[in-house]
Amino acid sequence: MPADSGSSSFFGRLRERLSRSATRLTGDLAGLFRGRKIDAELLDELEARLIGADVGVTATTEILEKLRAEVSRRELDDADALMAALRRHLLEVLSPCARPLRIDPARRPFVIMVVGVNGSGKTTSIGKLAQRLTGSGHKVLLAAGDTFRAAAAEQLVIWAARSGAEIVQQASGSDPGAVVFDALRSAQSRGFDVLIADTAGRLHGQTHLMEELKKIRRVIARVDAAAPDEVLLVLDANQGQNALAQAREFHAAVGVTGLVLTKLDGTARGGVVVAIARDMQLPIRYIGIGEQAEDFGEFDAGAFVDALLGTGAALK
Repeated sequence: MPADSGSSSFFGRLRERLSRSATRLTGDLAGLFRGRKIDAELLDELEARLIGADVGVTATTEILEKLRAEVSRRELDDADALMAALRRHLLEVLSPCARPLRIDPARRPFVIMVVGVNGSGKTTSIGKLAQRLTGSGHKVLLAAGDTFRAAAAEQLVIWAARSGAEIVQQASGSDPGAVVFDALRSAQSRGFDVLIADTAGRLHGQTHLMEELKKIRRVIARVDAAAPDEVLLVLDANQGQNALAQAREFHAAVGVTGLVLTKLDGTARGGVVVAIARDMQLPIRYIGIGEQAEDFGEFDAGAFVDALLGTGAALK
């Protein structure tokens, strides 16, 4: 989402929803620092707060090493300086991953394969993405490749009608590869700009199901050797460090090119976004903070860190 008033509103809502979690990183972080000397005890408390917010041990350790070095060099002498340094180090991790999805007009159709575990918000994210793309003038076709869960196809039909996209589906239990194959052929012959292919939710540890995802990717490549153009992995931020494990396995299996982090309006502590960015260094395309279409926006590192820390006058 562009950095306009709509974007400010989106990240303002994100901060409001993150603040509902009793275990959020913010938790009056400024209050933790206020009136206290920046010493080893305070930094230990900050370290515990970061780990508790799902930032992860690796990213937290690296950030604290930098902060402790700055303290030892007397570069941080008050709470404001410490907060500013923490914000800066979080941005160092997140900014390289803030890369929005761009539809290449030379690729027609631009093929997006969407993967993720059951319950991650995958189908809803596809619907919201379709609405964004049709709203910006793209002709979009959806492929109902999750043929094992009837509700998934039903949801996509609703989103197609809502967004103005079209949909290709087959009977429940059909071969997912065949559905995606037919959809891609249809997208080519009918001049669609974008094809978004849903896939059945996978438990990332189930090898045979991951093999089926690889098969769908091969089917797409047989029709168009350069496709898919994007393999978008949808992760539920409430899963914490398990979301990171999912990202690793899906990336190993099908070569993830972008991430969607959903459900940041629930009990998610937000810090897992930092952990995933640090570990995977994959583009974070979108984040989701609710069920409505407007609760889905492009990832903005600065606005996200301000929402996480409760900083940034523009979001207050």
